[in-house]
Amino acid sequence: MRRRFRTESADRAEGAGFSEAQAEIITKLQKLAVASTLDRAKHDFELDSLVTNQSLDLRIKDVELKIVETKSELIRWVVSGGLLQSALIAGCC
Repeated sequence: MRRRFRTESADRAEGAGFSEAQAEIITKLQKLAVASTLDRAKHDFELDSLVTNQSLDLRIKDVELKIVETKSELIRWVVSGGLLQSALIAGCC
């Protein structure tokens, strides 16, 4: 059997008593497991970055709440300005 590029993992398995074929199979299986785990992690990361309807609803409610707060603050300023203006006019004459 022609010896291909050996990995440290295959050398260790062979050193632990596995045959060359077993060591290569174990190494291939480890590589497949690692690749599968990485693919799954990438997929999970992509899912985390997706926006769900629930998260959109929460963001919309936050924005609506901020609009209401800003509107009420603006009304307070306008009313306060009007009262101040009326007081100044009444105080002048």
